[in-house]
Amino acid sequence: MSALVTRLAVGATKLHDPVSARLADEFLTVPHGTVSRCVADVRACAEHLGIDATPEVVERVAREHLLALVNSAPPPRSPR
Repeated sequence: MSALVTRLAVGATKLHDPVSARLADEFLTVPHGTVSRCVADVRACAEHLGIDATPEVVERVAREHLLALVNSAPPPRSPR
Protein backbone atom coordinates (compact mmCIF):
# COMPACT_ATOMS: atom_id res chain seq x y z
CA MET A 1 0.00 0.00 0.00
CA SER A 2 1.47 3.33 -0.98
CA ALA A 3 1.62 6.28 1.38
CA LEU A 4 -1.07 8.94 1.00
CA VAL A 5 1.21 11.85 1.78
CA THR A 6 4.54 12.84 0.37
CA ARG A 7 6.67 15.29 2.28
CA LEU A 8 6.88 18.87 1.11
CA ALA A 9 10.28 20.42 0.64
CA VAL A 10 10.80 22.72 3.59
CA GLY A 11 13.66 25.16 3.81
CA ALA A 12 15.21 26.28 7.08
CA THR A 13 13.10 29.44 7.25
CA LYS A 14 10.98 29.51 4.09
CA LEU A 15 8.10 27.19 3.32
CA HIS A 16 7.42 26.62 -0.37
CA ASP A 17 3.70 26.00 -0.03
CA PRO A 18 1.78 29.29 0.46
CA VAL A 19 -0.80 27.65 2.75
CA SER A 20 1.94 26.21 4.97
CA ALA A 21 3.74 29.56 5.01
CA ARG A 22 0.60 31.47 6.10
CA LEU A 23 -0.19 28.95 8.83
CA ALA A 24 3.43 28.85 10.05
CA ASP A 25 3.28 32.65 10.41
CA GLU A 26 0.08 32.27 12.43
CA PHE A 27 1.22 29.37 14.63
CA LEU A 28 4.66 30.50 15.73
CA THR A 29 4.95 27.89 18.50
CA VAL A 30 4.42 24.96 16.11
CA PRO A 31 7.51 23.75 14.20
CA HIS A 32 7.44 24.41 10.45
CA GLY A 33 7.72 20.70 9.72
CA THR A 34 4.62 19.98 11.75
CA VAL A 35 2.68 22.70 9.94
CA SER A 36 3.70 21.47 6.50
CA ARG A 37 2.88 17.84 7.41
CA CYS A 38 -0.52 18.95 8.69
CA VAL A 39 -1.26 20.80 5.45
CA ALA A 40 -0.08 17.85 3.35
CA ASP A 41 -2.19 15.43 5.41
CA VAL A 42 -5.30 17.59 5.07
CA ARG A 43 -4.76 17.91 1.32
CA ALA A 44 -4.26 14.15 0.93
CA CYS A 45 -7.33 13.33 3.05
CA ALA A 46 -9.53 15.74 1.10
CA GLU A 47 -8.38 14.29 -2.21
CA HIS A 48 -8.84 10.74 -0.91
CA LEU A 49 -12.43 11.57 0.07
CA GLY A 50 -13.11 13.15 -3.31
CA ILE A 51 -13.36 16.68 -1.92
CA ASP A 52 -11.99 19.51 -4.06
CA ALA A 53 -8.81 20.36 -2.13
CA THR A 54 -8.75 24.09 -2.84
CA PRO A 55 -6.18 26.13 -0.91
CA GLU A 56 -9.02 27.78 1.04
CA VAL A 57 -10.49 24.45 2.18
CA VAL A 58 -7.08 22.99 3.02
CA GLU A 59 -6.11 26.10 4.99
CA ARG A 60 -9.38 26.17 6.95
CA VAL A 61 -9.20 22.50 7.95
CA ALA A 62 -5.47 22.59 8.70
CA ARG A 63 -6.00 25.69 10.87
CA GLU A 64 -8.59 23.78 12.92
CA HIS A 65 -6.18 20.86 13.35
CA LEU A 66 -3.36 23.16 14.41
CA LEU A 67 -5.64 25.01 16.85
CA ALA A 68 -6.55 21.67 18.40
CA LEU A 69 -2.87 20.79 18.65
CA VAL A 70 -1.95 24.08 20.32
CA ASN A 71 -4.95 24.06 22.66
CA SER A 72 -4.36 20.46 23.74
CA ALA A 73 -0.84 21.15 25.01
CA PRO A 74 -0.59 20.96 28.80
CA PRO A 75 -0.12 24.27 30.58
CA PRO A 76 3.42 25.16 31.57
CA ARG A 77 4.43 24.05 35.04
CA SER A 78 5.08 26.76 37.58
CA PRO A 79 8.37 26.58 39.50
CA ARG A 80 8.04 25.34 43.06
